[in-house]
Amino acid sequence: MAAVKMWGRGQLTIPASLRRELHLDEETTLNVVKVGKSLVLTTRTLVGDKVARKAAKEMKNVGLKLRDLLKDLEKQRVRYNRERYGS
Repeated sequence: MAAVKMWGRGQLTIPASLRRELHLDEETTLNVVKVGKSLVLTTRTLVGDKVARKAAKEMKNVGLKLRDLLKDLEKQRVRYNRERYGS
């Protein structure tokens, strides 16, 4: 396991051996995800991020706003509860 020390404005250096092994260069963008008290670096776009970007793009294309989705969600919740529990 490689250890790194944070310096400057929160910067750190990934050891050269790991950069070579993972084919990382100065153009590589890394995602940082907090998992509990740990940070995970990944070069892959996270699935949730990709889905969110695609949904936002499609919503913009059809002129749909988040408040419209939330309003419809509330209607669906009411309908579901009425069908499932009555009244």
